[in-house]
Amino acid sequence: MKCRHCGTPLNHTFLDLGFAPPSNAYLTQADLSKPEKYYPLKIKVCDHCWLVQTEDYAQADELFSPDYAYFSSTSSSWLAHAKAYAEQMTQRLGLNGNSMVIEVASNDGYLLKNFVAAGIPCLGIEPTASTATAAEKLGIPLLQAFFGEALGKTLAAEGKQADLIAGNNVYAHVPDINDFTRGLKAALKPGGTITLEFPHVMRLIEHTQFDTVYHEHFSYLSLYTVSRIFQTAGLRIWDVEELPTHGGSLRIYGCHQADLRPSTDAVEVLLQREAEAGLQTLSPYTSFQARANKVKDDLLDFLIRQKRTGKKVVAYGAAAKGNTLLNYAGVKPDLLPFVCDAAGAKQGKYMPGSHIPIMAPQAIQQAKPDFVLILPWNIADEVMKQNTFIREWGGKFVTSIPELVIQ
Repeated sequence: MKCRHCGTPLNHTFLDLGFAPPSNAYLTQADLSKPEKYYPLKIKVCDHCWLVQTEDYAQADELFSPDYAYFSSTSSSWLAHAKAYAEQMTQRLGLNGNSMVIEVASNDGYLLKNFVAAGIPCLGIEPTASTATAAEKLGIPLLQAFFGEALGKTLAAEGKQADLIAGNNVYAHVPDINDFTRGLKAALKPGGTITLEFPHVMRLIEHTQFDTVYHEHFSYLSLYTVSRIFQTAGLRIWDVEELPTHGGSLRIYGCHQADLRPSTDAVEVLLQREAEAGLQTLSPYTSFQARANKVKDDLLDFLIRQKRTGKKVVAYGAAAKGNTLLNYAGVKPDLLPFVCDAAGAKQGKYMPGSHIPIMAPQAIQQAKPDFVLILPWNIADEVMKQNTFIREWGGKFVTSIPELVIQ
């Protein structure tokens, strides 16, 4: 395999999680008696441009099915994040009724509804029918399609270039990152701004966040590598912010290379920190597997000990990251009888691979478990606040990444 950005042969493995089904391929009762598709889940690192990327196996159209079950609006903290972003961008970029905002991978309208409410024209681009339908019900103009250079050029030809192109947690999900980036350039007005948010690979390594690895994530990104990709497409990063979302993300601000806006000091400072963390050397990547294995072993040890002593453990959050963790650890319903999730689209279904049933949050109240394992550790504080009632019977919360913590 060659690097998806620069074409260099990929000779170094960052992480090998064996075989797993796509992390968002939730199962119905009928699916349980059918064969389940598994793909290799191996991550490589390019020693030229340092793009961390999945080995080629799964196809995008198989990963993002019409009944894709991830709805961004399920998380109240993420809705608040989106609202704050819309207000910040409107003020910083001077957006008004004559502007155009495009969001790529607009999901269920969680972000663009804020621009609609403010009277700022917008367009959502979303390939999955289930979330696109939800967005249209909110009155958001929508194009149901995968985004790339061809679509970017079509939008430009139709006079629909944007003052702001937003992409939250989509950049890591695109199989052809060069084509996608050229699409951003084509759809951007002169003087316009691109913002992309994505998990920062430096944080993934630092906090052993191996459960954020799944087939839907084709890339794991650093500021250094994204700067190179942007440059190749005729774009430039002029500012960057570090965000707490998803365990540590970046929000990069891009523009055309000819744009006269100066780059902020934050760009150079973060590039320097990445270099000091060794992200342009092999060491952090080749030593990661052993750390991931320790997290997996510690979780299994905890679950087996509770089972042997008659304690009950259930999980909260049927998130994709939870599926990666449970499938790599080989956890089944005998160790974890059910997972609760607030998303109605997931309730009554089963986790891919592990076949653990997904129930409504009220099931915790009925089961009165000794421990609730929070799978989406990035919203652990939110989950604990919503479920403080488990303290009434002495219940405790557990997170397993970056290390096993009981509280």
